Amino acid sequence: MEYHSRSDHLAKPPQRTANYAERFALQIEAEGYGSGSLAKYSATAKALWSAMEAAKLSPANLTDDCMEQFATPIINAVSEKDRKHCRHRLNRFRDYLIENANAAPRLPPQLDMSPRACLKREYETYLRVQRGLYDDTIYHCLRFYERFLTAKFGEGLGDLHSIKPDDITGFIIRLRQEQNAPRDKTGPSHLRNLFQFLFWSGKTERNLSKSVPKARQPKPTGIPRYLEPDQVNRLIDVVRGHKKTGRRNYAMLMLIARLGLRAPEVTAIELDDIDWRAGEILIRGKGQLHDKMPMAAEIGEAIVDYIQNERRGPDRALFVSVKPPFKRFKDAQILRWILRDAYDATGITPPQAYIGTHILRHSLATDMLRNGASLSEIGDVLRHRSPLATTIYAQHDVDALRSISRPWPTGEDMQ
Repeated sequence: MEYHSRSDHLAKPPQRTANYAERFALQIEAEGYGSGSLAKYSATAKALWSAMEAAKLSPANLTDDCMEQFATPIINAVSEKDRKHCRHRLNRFRDYLIENANAAPRLPPQLDMSPRACLKREYETYLRVQRGLYDDTIYHCLRFYERFLTAKFGEGLGDLHSIKPDDITGFIIRLRQEQNAPRDKTGPSHLRNLFQFLFWSGKTERNLSKSVPKARQPKPTGIPRYLEPDQVNRLIDVVRGHKKTGRRNYAMLMLIARLGLRAPEVTAIELDDIDWRAGEILIRGKGQLHDKMPMAAEIGEAIVDYIQNERRGPDRALFVSVKPPFKRFKDAQILRWILRDAYDATGITPPQAYIGTHILRHSLATDMLRNGASLSEIGDVLRHRSPLATTIYAQHDVDALRSISRPWPTGEDMQ
């Protein structure tokens, strides 16, 4: 009698090679893409997988050259409008193969050793290590690095010692003409960082950061603009009516209007930053400073409602896009757009030409002052690092301004 071992009975029949294109399509579907996008992702992945099977190429041998050879006819077969997106879909499928099928990893991009590129990497290290700036700020600093050097030298890198104050002034003037935003401080600020670096590193003999013109700003004595409490409530409430983003937008505006958060602080909140038991939320503030703030019940309820009924995706950011793959926001511009739409929906006239979410922060401080809060209490809520930053709100209340003024010295005090 022939003996069969236990392993013989449990052995599975050989199966065909796994079709990773189908598995990839399932992952795309799980990420929440619509039927149209899903069909395109699936078709693109199947085309690449079929080309690999026809060439009898395993994922382990899918090198950069092979990928480009297979991708070119696939991209050329789609409409010209869709070619950029097709390459993106192919790259995503390749990333899936690298992660799940032991496909050959991409070769690191060849390092640009031109003088301009080397200087850029040195500048980025300075911003990250010496200045301790956030990635988002570094990104914009490098953008202005490229824009200014292109305006001065073209594509290459000329003699940095030849940069003159007139070059900086002319660049700022052209920048203002393009942007039509005379009070925008970002351009001059990023240019100052650049020229401070050039002087710090010995690339220039003079500190040209002092030659960067300052953006025209309101007079220091100007009273901050604000909205009345009922106007703030109307703006917050109206955003709840949106079917896809109502809960998210309501929770985001509540954090600004009730806790006084800055827009970038709202988009930086992570799911793990909320301590539900203690009723606290971690705020990632300016200058890489973190603060814990108490979270009112209405804010907590708004966030819970958003998480349970609207939020999707694996990203650990609290607030994410409603479009697949539901990633975090690259910047805080989304809040400006939300507030702009809220103005339009309610018919409320913005108190200033520039529509920014800081108006809700000012409105909170003004309302606190009217209800008897001291300037120090307002400063704590707004997380001002200097008491002087809070004194602008005292102009709404002369009595509050007197409370922080020192008594006039008398003859006895002088002795």
